[in-house]
Amino acid sequence: MVQFKTEYFLSHNDSSKQLLRKVGNQNYYPLNADIFKKLVPILSSILLEYNGKQAEYHEVIRANLSILFIELLRLQEDTNPDHNHTPYQQEKLEKFLELLEGNITQYKQVSQYADLLHLSVYQLNAITKALLNKNASQLINEYSILEAKRNLLATVNQVSQIAYHLGYEDVSYFIRFFKKHTGYTPDAYRHNFN
Repeated sequence: MVQFKTEYFLSHNDSSKQLLRKVGNQNYYPLNADIFKKLVPILSSILLEYNGKQAEYHEVIRANLSILFIELLRLQEDTNPDHNHTPYQQEKLEKFLELLEGNITQYKQVSQYADLLHLSVYQLNAITKALLNKNASQLINEYSILEAKRNLLATVNQVSQIAYHLGYEDVSYFIRFFKKHTGYTPDAYRHNFN
């Protein structure tokens, strides 16, 4: 597991935001032995730099993260070569994911994001389905759960505080939502994975 704040990587260069968003489109990357062998030196270098803390080690870590993400994107391309989508669809998807990142605490409805993108709900779902094989609602739920997990592991806030921070007025609904998508209550998730 490699954990870092988004801002840490985004300060690297102009294309880092797009790279991070693209690699973040997929939650899981199945690795065969050959790919794993290729990634181990990159991850080892990151660990070595982090532990050694020599001059400019942050830059070396960020550069290695870029290489890691590029390798994961290549893997994504290799395992899904049937990319028959248009640059317009790609642009709208990236804008949707950017909006999700910045507004997940405020907006939970597909229609809200479709309006921000000047698309119909049908168009937005067609784009996400074509490019990620998921509907927009699934992506919204995934981002909500990801934010909840981050808050549970990175803060000591009460579950009710996290629920309110993420835009859930009803804490019991948030707990049911979280359990439905993870198999754990928020407290159990924090206890098991912290």
